[in-house]
Amino acid sequence: MPCSRRPERERSAPETRRRIKAVLLGSLGNLVEWYDFYAYTAFALYFSGAFFPEKDPLVQQLNAAILFAAAFLARPVGGILFGYLADRYGRRPALTLSVFCMCIGSLMIAVSPTYAQIGLAAPMILALGRLIECLSLGGEYGASATYLSEVAEPDRRGFYSSFQYVTLIGGQLVAIAVLLILQNVFLSNAQLHAWGWRIPFVIGALLAIITGIMRRNLPETEIFAETKRPAPLDSLRTLFAHWRELLLVVGLTAGGTAAFYTFTTYMQTFVKLTVGLDDRATTLVILATLIFAAALQPLYGMLSDKIGRRPMLLFFGIAGTLSTLPILTTLQHVKSPLAVFALIAAAWLFTAAYTSINAIVKAELFPTPIRATGVAVPYALTVSIFGGTAPAIALAFKRAGHEAWFFHYLSGMIFLSFVVYVFMQETRGRIREIPDTVPAN
Repeated sequence: MPCSRRPERERSAPETRRRIKAVLLGSLGNLVEWYDFYAYTAFALYFSGAFFPEKDPLVQQLNAAILFAAAFLARPVGGILFGYLADRYGRRPALTLSVFCMCIGSLMIAVSPTYAQIGLAAPMILALGRLIECLSLGGEYGASATYLSEVAEPDRRGFYSSFQYVTLIGGQLVAIAVLLILQNVFLSNAQLHAWGWRIPFVIGALLAIITGIMRRNLPETEIFAETKRPAPLDSLRTLFAHWRELLLVVGLTAGGTAAFYTFTTYMQTFVKLTVGLDDRATTLVILATLIFAAALQPLYGMLSDKIGRRPMLLFFGIAGTLSTLPILTTLQHVKSPLAVFALIAAAWLFTAAYTSINAIVKAELFPTPIRATGVAVPYALTVSIFGGTAPAIALAFKRAGHEAWFFHYLSGMIFLSFVVYVFMQETRGRIREIPDTVPAN
């Protein structure tokens, strides 16, 4: 049943429950997709040797990071395909299909033979599985951001949409928790390197199947149901008519996505290789920082509903530009797990000002007929260039003996986005409730 858009005073209790159920179902699928995606990063320390036979662990990690970045090229394609599906046929079918595609990618990685068994075909299978995962994820973001923004009450869109990153970070949390359990309860270090790294991908594939079935019961949003779906050519014309918004998404995203992938994906490798913590201490520290980051998302989302989106982004831009270099420089030299946690948590105090609201900011820029595509495509392209490449760039600088250069690079990326935030207009309240017209032929 579609979610109503009646004024707050007229909403019934059953309607509120339906709305909350829709948000939870949409968010649960997002969590499972990101768990599958982050299982690759969480277990890269264990499976990289099976696909990239180098004696130097840094070279193995660099190869895995390069593949991680290269697979991001599929995300803009996924944004186009699933964005069109979501705008043309509905948010629900796009969300359902994306999670089934994620299942296929994870299952391919889980059952792939190693380099010792089939040679170069092994990393090729790994790459194909990863490409399918990124294709799915490229479509998931736009469809999910659009769905959560349309199903939420107008005065709580920041809060509801923040759960996209709660579940996104939650997916990584689950991946780290699975790693922690396997490390400490079930498997030895040798077993994890030999075959245990396959377990999380099997779990992810099974969870994706269950979630796909559950998503079939998602209610379609009323905003979409009441909007005239334009012909494909008209959709393309409408999309490019909003070229300023498309460019704005790129500028909004560049610094934020570089920071996000630095303090999530790359931090596990950084803490292990640079700080020098052992595997278990690294896992515990990353787990704790992700819990802290997830807790910040709804708080910042609620705050954006009160003060607006632009002040949150300006805070991220200013604090990120000024604080990134000293935080990462200090992190290089600390040895205490508690100190490592405190520094990464400090980075999240400003990074969360971007992550908590970036989905709703983008959704508020576009009209209903092209919202999913308008959000997904420029975002996926920007993440592919500046987010997915962050671990590879950091490791390349490290291997060249200039690890600190990456700290300056990240600060510069955040500053570039800050310039965009200075000149952008406030987006809160700009979701169009009345279906937009499309260009005539």
